[in-house]
Amino acid sequence: MPDISQQPDDATAALVLSDGSIFWGKGFGAFSSEKSIGEVCFSTGMTGYQETLTDPSYAEQIITFTFPYIGNVGTNHEDNESPRVFAHGLIVKEPPTEPANWRSHESLDTWLKKHEVTGIFGIDTRRLTMLIRDKGAQTAALVFPYHGVVDLKVALENTRAWPGIKGMDIAKKVTCTAPYTWDEGLWHWPKGYGSAPPKRRKVVAIDYGIKRNILRCLVSAGCTVTVVPAMTTAEEILSLRPEGVFLSNGPGDPAATGHYAIPTIHTILEAGIPLFGICLGHQLLALTLGAETYKMHQGHRGCNQPVKDLTTGKVEITSQNHGFVVDTNTFPHDVHATHVSLFDGTNEGLASDRYAAFSVQYHPEASPGPCDNFYLFERFVRLIDDHAPK
Repeated sequence: MPDISQQPDDATAALVLSDGSIFWGKGFGAFSSEKSIGEVCFSTGMTGYQETLTDPSYAEQIITFTFPYIGNVGTNHEDNESPRVFAHGLIVKEPPTEPANWRSHESLDTWLKKHEVTGIFGIDTRRLTMLIRDKGAQTAALVFPYHGVVDLKVALENTRAWPGIKGMDIAKKVTCTAPYTWDEGLWHWPKGYGSAPPKRRKVVAIDYGIKRNILRCLVSAGCTVTVVPAMTTAEEILSLRPEGVFLSNGPGDPAATGHYAIPTIHTILEAGIPLFGICLGHQLLALTLGAETYKMHQGHRGCNQPVKDLTTGKVEITSQNHGFVVDTNTFPHDVHATHVSLFDGTNEGLASDRYAAFSVQYHPEASPGPCDNFYLFERFVRLIDDHAPK
């Protein structure tokens, strides 16, 4: 049995897990920094790595891509889901491939260097994925030192000192710092991003870590969108006179974010304003309505997750990224489930019987179907129409 604590001659980087597991490989992107520590997870998507890395929901996480070939479409200026990379690192099996796509502006390696994000390749991602599957989410340090020598002792100490995502309010770290408006619609070949339709409803989107394509979907569905920071009070939101309020996706423990989000959401519900939530927004709505959430063993991450719509019986292919889930056993009598995961039976959507509010756990804006889920944004606009003053 070889000594895994001894750095191999060809290794320039290592992934060190809190359980003591060590994966040797080669680094790419930026050299590691103090932020190259987080919860290591796996994503089963075959493409969309740029959108994944720039999704604020991946803050404090190191992403393992189970698809071995990452980098072939390069990176471009249009596919970022936010202004920067929020993931704390990425793990791939094979060396990142050179771009072979007409939309590419620069390689993945160059792009990562610009965003100061570390990657590692050459490790057994299948073994790592099975470890996470069996043991659950793990804290890890991704070490790619500029001097080439990995200090395993320090890496393991840093990993075990990291507090973990449970109990962590990360939304306040990734939210916008000031309100802004958004009027760009969905991307269509060959014109690019479109403009809004003439009939528009006034919507306020609370940013817990919002993705740009959610905003584009809201605009294309017929909304004028004002985005506000996560800590914005209900009084400030109501002063904008919204016809609907949207609760965005985001990272972290919903119970931690709920300390300031739940009172705001409750006031909006009591004001009779239609409300739609996605991902963390779904969890926060559930908490506000009286349900509970819990941390999953490994979470759902990837763009091939089957979900059943309990209203229509249809099965949708969805994109997901969440490590917490709503416990349907804690639903109050006036809340019902609308969607369920066909992987493990966990909750994927709910609706209130008392308020004009509904939400889904998955990401309908990511369009893996590709058009399975856009109806949710149209449903939101119809809900606004139904509750608009006659």
